[in-house]
Amino acid sequence: MMATPAELDAMRRALDLALRGPRGVNPQVGAVLLSPDGEILAEGWHRGAGTPHAEVAALSQLEPGAARGATAVVTLEPCNHHGRTGPCAEALLEAGVARVVYAIDDPNPESSGGSGRLRAAGVDVESGLCADEAHALLDSWLTVQRLGRPHVTVKWAQSLDGRAAAADGTSQWITGPIARADVHRRRAQADAIVVGTGTVLADDPALTARAEDGSLYESQPLPVVLGERDVPDDAAVRRHPLAFVQYPGDLEATLADLRTRGVHSVFVEGGPSVAASFVREGLADEFVVYVAPALLGGDLLALRDVGVSTIDEAIRLTFTHVERLGDDLLLVATLSEASEGAS
Repeated sequence: MMATPAELDAMRRALDLALRGPRGVNPQVGAVLLSPDGEILAEGWHRGAGTPHAEVAALSQLEPGAARGATAVVTLEPCNHHGRTGPCAEALLEAGVARVVYAIDDPNPESSGGSGRLRAAGVDVESGLCADEAHALLDSWLTVQRLGRPHVTVKWAQSLDGRAAAADGTSQWITGPIARADVHRRRAQADAIVVGTGTVLADDPALTARAEDGSLYESQPLPVVLGERDVPDDAAVRRHPLAFVQYPGDLEATLADLRTRGVHSVFVEGGPSVAASFVREGLADEFVVYVAPALLGGDLLALRDVGVSTIDEAIRLTFTHVERLGDDLLLVATLSEASEGAS
């Protein structure tokens, strides 16, 4: 049985409801309960970790027995596990729901399987309605489920000959204002921004996302500092709208903890040693590189040792975007299939 027009309308409504929930460790999910004749009985959305899931939130609005024979329209496959809350599949069965329509499968092996449980109990289950829209809604959360950690973008700016700074250590500004504005837009799109203590001590970055007029973007990345050296009391990062988090340097442990904080995307800004460490440990998913038409020479490379000792070990990339930004070039790349297979 294909989805009905009422179910399609309900799914679109459920997708809108899902946006009311917070982005974080748990997915944004919306649910709409329909009567057998297609009328909306109740609505719900997930309000964050530890709160009722969308299906249960909708069921809670009805009197006992009022959902018998109803259709549940949900943006994500109903869960089938005991976490802080019980399985949604079980709640739907106990409520007497006769049909479940959902957009995309739950990729988490710990919580998936709700559709199979519902079918086994005789519930009519339809999947894939508005799947593209649901994937777009949950894109960053789905990426975290696939990777097992936040998505990592490594960014640097360099001269044409691959240097991050001049011989005296000065680096502001290698690129022009248009490229720098692009960096700030990308910062605003990230959940966290990462630098090492060396960069904090040398450049004193604010790690904020700022518009061209200097005002702060509404969305600000969580500032993260890697390294054990103390951050000075007067450091600009201490004036960030969000309190910075510092980790000693274990990258996998850092990403694991950031995931528990609801971070889906990480923007690594340096310096060269920190950027190289993410690459060396196979934790870089995307590269954003700004190239200025300048020659600096010297030894201050934009990227340090990434573990490549011979040309056969080169980490091969695929360009996904190339753009001219004023006098500079923006290069965006991801790992090629060959490098992904070797990592």
